[in-house]
Amino acid sequence: MLEGKVAIVTGAGRGLGRAEALELGRLGAAVVVNDLGGAADGSGADASPAQRVAGEIAAAGGKAIANRGDVADWGQAKGLIDQAVETFGGLDILVNNAGFLRDKMVFNMDEDDWDSVIRVHLKGHFSTSRWATSYWRDRSKEEGGPVYARIINTASEAFLVGSPAQPNYAAAKGGITAMTLSIAQSCARYGVRANVICPRARTRMTEVLGSMYAKPEEGFDVFAPENVAPLVGFLASPAAEQISGQVFIVYGGTVSLLAGSSSTAAPSLFSPGRIARRTSRQRAAGGRRDWRIRSAGTSRADGLWRAM
Repeated sequence: MLEGKVAIVTGAGRGLGRAEALELGRLGAAVVVNDLGGAADGSGADASPAQRVAGEIAAAGGKAIANRGDVADWGQAKGLIDQAVETFGGLDILVNNAGFLRDKMVFNMDEDDWDSVIRVHLKGHFSTSRWATSYWRDRSKEEGGPVYARIINTASEAFLVGSPAQPNYAAAKGGITAMTLSIAQSCARYGVRANVICPRARTRMTEVLGSMYAKPEEGFDVFAPENVAPLVGFLASPAAEQISGQVFIVYGGTVSLLAGSSSTAAPSLFSPGRIARRTSRQRAAGGRRDWRIRSAGTSRADGLWRAM
């Protein structure tokens, strides 16, 4: 499905990023595994997580190289794109996943808590996207038409529900979503397809939620990161050529596509009561469409789907 393609996955040393990098490698892509190797709060650095995942891909017969750059650093983000091009001859897929948490209530949050989370999530997604789209735009001009280009950016339902004690994280994820939709509009002519995923999965960042995301002792593991990876594989593939500017919620065996806003006409001016009745009906109708994928004959746990 992805043979001959080159992918970058940021934050790929653990959790979701690792599962996504392994899936892209399994589907045939050469993968640049990026991870600074910091702690869950962003402190420290360790090259070994990225190296381990690159080793796993290679051991399975794929191609991979590690990168421990800081994606929010302008020069290091460019270096990440350059490494993919210089090592594997190009870049086709960018999956942004790197981030960390510093949760506090808004009235207790200090400036560094805000700045650091906005930096790693929003600026980190922007920096790599900026250099990747620049590369694709140049290639498109050289080739005289659209090129193969995929961006999958990671947001969160935190931006939809305004999760408590996460004003920095929710704001960053909202910004990532808006930025990605803008990229989808402005770069479509060059072949760029850009989409957003909002995963529900067990990672270091969900440990603060306690048993909510705990692995079950038996049965299907709904919140395993591996359940998210097939959607990334699909969005990175040629099969997703017509899909861009979309926002997906994904977990277990379910993918939800967020519906766009809708409007309703009225023969006269609205009153507060009239608005209340109409919005109540709108909420009752639901704001998203759900679809489920099941793979016939899969050897994996019941309920898991694949991008094949």
